[in-house]
Amino acid sequence: MACPLAQQNGVGARIVTSAVFFAVGAGLILHVRRALLRELRQIRKVAGAAQDVLLRPLPPSIDGLNIAAAQLSADRGAGVGGDLYEAIATEHGVRVVMGDVRGHGLGAIGTVAAVLGSFREAAHDEPELGGVLRRLERALARHLRQGDRADPPSTGFDPDSPAAEEFVTVLLLEIRRDGEVHALNCGHPWPYLLGRGRVLPLVRAEPLPPLGPFPLPAALVAEPCGRLLPGEGLFLHTDGVEDARDTRGQFFPLLPALAEAVRDRPVVPQAVLRTVFAGVLRHTGGRPTDDVALLVLRNDRRRLPLKRGRVSHHAPR
Repeated sequence: MACPLAQQNGVGARIVTSAVFFAVGAGLILHVRRALLRELRQIRKVAGAAQDVLLRPLPPSIDGLNIAAAQLSADRGAGVGGDLYEAIATEHGVRVVMGDVRGHGLGAIGTVAAVLGSFREAAHDEPELGGVLRRLERALARHLRQGDRADPPSTGFDPDSPAAEEFVTVLLLEIRRDGEVHALNCGHPWPYLLGRGRVLPLVRAEPLPPLGPFPLPAALVAEPCGRLLPGEGLFLHTDGVEDARDTRGQFFPLLPALAEAVRDRPVVPQAVLRTVFAGVLRHTGGRPTDDVALLVLRNDRRRLPLKRGRVSHHAPR
């Protein structure tokens, strides 16, 4: 502003002054843009590392089971949402958890971390599946109490507080060495049994209530689900799949999509995953309104010889 040229009133001087101001402004904008891009890259790097710790990628095979899993957050830019899954090989068999926290996106990450952290320890420590579920219940209760202490103090119990409405649907599976499957279900969709050209509900029993609003019953007996034979698979999912709607309000046809994925071909977890995810994205126009998580596994173990007089069968209820 102190430049003598800027104080002149001629057209040429004004053009030169405007050009100088434009060049300086463009330089400042480019500098700020580069700084913001560097910060964004750093944030994405940190977020990716946090995602790998929280919802770490599963190995392609666990104790003879071929596994594929993925999730999609409903919040744009969020790598982790309110869905959770994990599979761990233990001395009791391969134990799998699939869960869905109330709500979705970044607000549910704390609850996901509490439940997953508890499962990763309890899966090894607890000899019974019911003990694992009780550990998850206690971890969720601690997390909710900590959330209450972090909120501004209030008088008495507030039924409208977020903690009062928090709940988690949880499905626990235990797949033993002989293929026997046992399950405990707290308000979560039951898995589907996949075979060549065949899709069946694994279990038809009523699930327990979700974790959070109600205490678990005194007796927790895992549901026997029959035997997963070599070559057969299980499809686990959250309700964001079946509840996905198109522009006309129609729900996503999950069973036809699964039937198409295994029609006249062996069960391939990665192919089933791609088929269902692609179908959901097409159905919702690429904008699902809820988090979606899928986990598909196939028994690649060798067929165990059966004792005389015994017949392997499935016993869905």
